[in-house]
Amino acid sequence: MSIFKTLLRAVTWWDSQTIGTQLFTWRKGLRVGSDDQGNVYYHTADDKRRWVIFNGECEASRISPDWHGWLHRTWNDPPSDVPLRHQLWEKPHQANLTGSSAAYAPTGSLRLAVPAQRKDYEAWTPE
Repeated sequence: MSIFKTLLRAVTWWDSQTIGTQLFTWRKGLRVGSDDQGNVYYHTADDKRRWVIFNGECEASRISPDWHGWLHRTWNDPPSDVPLRHQLWEKPHQANLTGSSAAYAPTGSLRLAVPAQRKDYEAWTPE
């Protein structure tokens, strides 16, 4: 790893774990499991703290509902030990697309490549 990347990790948190988090994880972290996106989940020996090390960008919407419940102590058993039973109507987890080109744009939005033609509006032109 280059010196620049090492210095950058000392002050940033959005691209990976910081050096402080990595040291704490090495010293006190017990690996609990990982999810399908490569995020790794840890807790301390006394289970007072639970945290996640993201695989890539640190975006909270990348945590699946199963692991979110474990992190926030909704249930004590991690999904790696006791997987939750999913209903047939549940959709797979989707990342937060806000701010990206794939974000939802309603009809008439200026972000659409071809704006919808309005038939209920006629532009005023002065005489």
